[in-house]
Order: sequence, then structure tokens, then C-alpha cells
Amino acid sequence: MMGDAYLVDGFPWVWRGLVLLLVGWVAMQVVRAVRWVWWTPRRLERALREQGIDGKPYRFLFGDIGESTRLTNEAKLKPMRSSSHDITPRVAPLQHLTMIAHEGACELDVWPELQNFTRDVISRTAFGSSYEEGRRIFQLQEEIIEIAIQSLKILSVPGYRYLPTKRNQRLREIAKEVDGLLREIVMKREKALQSAGNASTDDLLSLLLESNLTHFQVNGCSKQFKMTTKDVIEECKLFYFAGQETTSVLLTWAMVVLSMHTDWQDRARSEVLQVFGRNRPDYDGLSQLKTVTMILYEVLRLYPPATLLVRSTNKTMKLGEYTFPPGVHFILPILFIHHDPEFWGEDANEFNPERFANGVSKASKNQVAFFPFGGGPRVCIGQSFAMTEAKMGLATILQHFSFELSPAYAHAPCTVATLHPQHGAQLVLRKL
Repeated sequence: MMGDAYLVDGFPWVWRGLVLLLVGWVAMQVVRAVRWVWWTPRRLERALREQGIDGKPYRFLFGDIGESTRLTNEAKLKPMRSSSHDITPRVAPLQHLTMIAHEGACELDVWPELQNFTRDVISRTAFGSSYEEGRRIFQLQEEIIEIAIQSLKILSVPGYRYLPTKRNQRLREIAKEVDGLLREIVMKREKALQSAGNASTDDLLSLLLESNLTHFQVNGCSKQFKMTTKDVIEECKLFYFAGQETTSVLLTWAMVVLSMHTDWQDRARSEVLQVFGRNRPDYDGLSQLKTVTMILYEVLRLYPPATLLVRSTNKTMKLGEYTFPPGVHFILPILFIHHDPEFWGEDANEFNPERFANGVSKASKNQVAFFPFGGGPRVCIGQSFAMTEAKMGLATILQHFSFELSPAYAHAPCTVATLHPQHGAQLVLRKL
């Protein structure tokens, strides 16, 4: 048949040609797209950096849009002084932050930056290679806190949290998503631990699961000795929040206080440079930072991340001449005790790190008057981790920058789960 001449393996050669042309066209468009969004920007970046021109690294597809939006929204929340004409930080915050000269200075709200730093640290420490998943959990937990704070005004309404309001519905959605994310991470890690040769002990979650499994096996596989998946998830939530929040608060107030007391900032920097020089701080050298440690302790005294602790009796307890039945709740006012002249002297409200020169036990008139991490058998298990992270972070900052309070800074400590700077922590940083 004449038509058979136009068939190639049962498919008309005309149509096959058109398909090949289409595939070729699509492939060409893909190459152009890749060149546009990746090859060309990276080539231009490399060419500029080879000439010593610094700048922010290229970010795939969306660039600095997200960061620019965040900085702009933050700037809109901070009114300027009426006498100031320095409008560039407020009008173009991203450009102001990145076109600063190499040896120049810039104004920066260090509070969100330090939050991002500690989130990244605890995500990697807690979940190792799963830290990217951890970032989403932080975002959700932060939203929970914001909603909880908004709800404080109406908590007095009995049963309000059970009403099908938009806010309560969102809280349930967040709780479900957080549990789902953590459950998936935990289940993956449990399967890895059960596979021979695939165990990992370089993060908190692995250590927790390994300890749980070992304890379970040693005690005859009795379920009463094993943490359930739900128990593990709740522990993950705890060290996520506590591990990030407290350290970011400590570092923020440390930078604010050292901006107020530049003599102590200079002393701390001299010590850091003496121990590490310009090299990256390491764990072994942190124990030599006596001045930095004194400063952090004094910041914890004046600005404790948790301003109070709540404890309760689960059986009849006798304290001194008083007897308390089960179910009595106690508030331990950390903030008040840390500022009490009876324990700390007449300069209790002054910044004086020298009071810790001989250690914590001799800093006050009462050995238990300093308890930013709690005390006794319920002391915070992450105390050493938090102090190590804070020393490492502050030492690195002191190596590279000097800093002072910005005219835009408003000193306004307030409690938002922990002790936050209400209007941010705007500092002027100068590169050393």
C-alpha cells in the first residue's frame, strides 16, 4: 500500500519527526533555563569574587527575596527618632546591610540573627543530618508561642481552649504537624538503629534512642522500662525549645550588656584573642575563657532566660517549720532572687562580673541564690551544652566585631515565654 511508505515501525515518520523536534526544543529550553538560573549567575559571581568584590552568595531561583521581605517587615515595626534623617536602614535594609564597606560599620538587630544561629546549632546537634526538617519544627513552635501569648488575655474564660475558634483550630493543626514531623524522624532513626552497622551516635536523638533500647533489653524487654514513641517525641519537643530559646536569649543580652560596658567587651576580646588568636575557637580552649565565663554568668544573673520556675509537691513535704500536703504549687522567683541585695549586696542591680571571679559558689552570700538553670536533681540537663554554645558563639563574635548600642535601641526586657528584648536588639557592629 502507498500509505506503508510513510510508516516507520508502525508510526508515521512525519509525526515521529515532529516528536523529535519537540523533544529537541524542550531540551534546548531546559538548557537555557539552567543557564539562566544557575550557570550564568554563578559565573558572574565567580568573576566578581576573583577581583576581590565581596557580597552575598547567589541563592537559587529566589535570591534574597525572602530575607529582603523579612528585613523590610522588621524595619516597618521600628519607628525612627524624629530628629534622625538616616533613613537608609529603614527604607532599604537589605542593601544597607550588604553594601557596607569591608572595614565599615552597620546597624543590625542581632536578636533574630542569634535565634537563627542557635536554631541551626540545636537542629544539627539534636537530629544530625535531619536538621533541615528541624527548621520547620522551630517555625511551628514559634507560632505556637505567639498564639499562646495572644491567648493569655482570654485564658480566664472557662473552657475557651475547647471552643472551635480559628486560633484553637490552628493550634491543633500545628500540634498535629509537629508530632507528624517528629514521629517520621524518630521512626527513621529507630529503623537505622535496628539495622546492623547503621547505628549513629553523633546526635542527641540517636543517643536517646540507643539508651532507651539498651535499657529495654537489660531489663528483660519489659515495656514498663521502655519509652514509647510518644515519650521520645515529647522529649524532642523539650530539647528543641529549651536548647534554642535559652541560648539565643543569653547571647542577645550578653551583646546588649557588653555594648553598655565596653570596658568588659575589650577585656573579653583580649582574652579570646590571647587564647585563640584569629583561629576558629575550639572546645579545648573554651575552658581557658575565664573572663567570658564570668560575663555570661553575670548576664544570666541579671537577665535569666526563665524568670521563674514552678514546682509542686507529690507527697506531704516538710520545709522548715511548715508542712505542705500533696498538690501544692510553688513559684521560685529566679529574677527576684538574682536581684536581691540580701544575697548579692548593694550593687545587686549593677553589672559586675567580678563577683564570679572565684566561681558560682562564692559569688553570693547564699550558694543557692544563683539558679538560672534550676538546681538539685531537676537541674537542666542541657546546662553544659548551653554554656559551651554561648562561649563559642560570643568568642567568635568578639574575634570579628566590636559593637555598641544603636540610637534606635530601646531597652525593654519583657517576658515572652523567656526574657526577650521587646523591640529587638539594634546594635552597631564594626568589623575588626
